[in-house]
Amino acid sequence: MKIIKTTLVLVLLLLILPISTQAQDDESFILNLTEFTIKFGHNSNFTDGVKKWNKCYKENDGKDKWNVWHRLQGKGNVYVMASRLNNWAEMDERDPAGKACRAIAISAIVPYIEGSEFNTASPMLEISKKDPLGDNTIVWVNSFKVKNSMVFNEIVKEVTSTIKAEEGDFRAYWYRQMAGEGANYFVSTPFKDFAAMDNDRDSVWKIYEKVHGKTKTKEIREKFYKVLKSSSSYTYTLDKDLSMQ
Repeated sequence: MKIIKTTLVLVLLLLILPISTQAQDDESFILNLTEFTIKFGHNSNFTDGVKKWNKCYKENDGKDKWNVWHRLQGKGNVYVMASRLNNWAEMDERDPAGKACRAIAISAIVPYIEGSEFNTASPMLEISKKDPLGDNTIVWVNSFKVKNSMVFNEIVKEVTSTIKAEEGDFRAYWYRQMAGEGANYFVSTPFKDFAAMDNDRDSVWKIYEKVHGKTKTKEIREKFYKVLKSSSSYTYTLDKDLSMQ
């Protein structure tokens, strides 16, 4: 996302950038995630400001794309902006359209932001879905802080490979945090809509037990929780009006 990744991001501390769970092709990429907590009572001010910025960006022939997700649970009113880079060198590129809209960000977006957090992640392509996000509008994101990355990776790879063998594909998109605070790993599971979340589907542990038996499942689950420091789980809805697709 070139300089909008710095212009808008830096303008908002400077800031505006969620599992972008776009196509997970065979090429690696860098996922930029900026989380915004909006001041109480100012949601409409913030969203109106972003829409103005997006309009300005389009009018100035901006080329970059990103998705904006709205978190449902947890403390505060939180949005996450997700974009991707093919490589770090793209951070050096300039985006005239982003620069042209800087004043809008300062006057119509920044005043309504209570706080922000910027993180960078890389996709774990070997255990992730390859399909694009498509018409899915909801993602369920589970994040993990771990005590031992090597052991955690071994467990995740074993469990996800079992799921793929049984169902024909992986269920979600896995990421490893490269820089920033928060989780070491997170996994984003897509859904078309809320109704799709009601569909009965065996848990990953249930499937693992079906294949490997109760004893081995108990052993690997105990191993998983021993290596886990903490975890969190949230659902996010795609806000197409704030996204640049």
